[in-house]
Amino acid sequence: MGAALAIRDELAPSALRRRARHEPNRRAALRMLAIANALEGMSRAEAARLAGMERQALRDAVVRYNEEGIAGLHDRPKPGRPQRLSEAEQAALAARVFAEPDPERDGTAAWTRADLGRWLEARFGKAFHPSSLSRVLRRLGLSRQKVRPVHPEADPKAQERFRKRGCATP
Repeated sequence: MGAALAIRDELAPSALRRRARHEPNRRAALRMLAIANALEGMSRAEAARLAGMERQALRDAVVRYNEEGIAGLHDRPKPGRPQRLSEAEQAALAARVFAEPDPERDGTAAWTRADLGRWLEARFGKAFHPSSLSRVLRRLGLSRQKVRPVHPEADPKAQERFRKRGCATP
């Protein structure tokens, strides 16, 4: 069996325990505690068992700790599924949402997810279910709130005169 992997000792075990106590990420905190236990002279197997991990997981954590320090003990982001819309397509969608629809050209007075889905399919050839499109819009920082609908033939001047004088005729 080979020699134990050396652990960098720039932080004392008590400092590692203190950082683990204030660490919001539970998995990183457990790795800190396991390394602190190993630094105090506990066997690697016992240190890993007390932290609720396997000895190999502790070894992997020690390797990352030696290379990157405390930052190496945090989980790395998972790649996940790539987004279906590119950055440019997302920008075009956001611009489309912020541009008021023209009822004669667009056939609607307010954008709905179904309308935006049809526009995306016609423009980029990518079909979205309304609930999937809702997630895309939420990721862009857009909410479901709409402005109050306005009739296309409404007269703003007449409305203002009504607010000022009520039902009295001019």
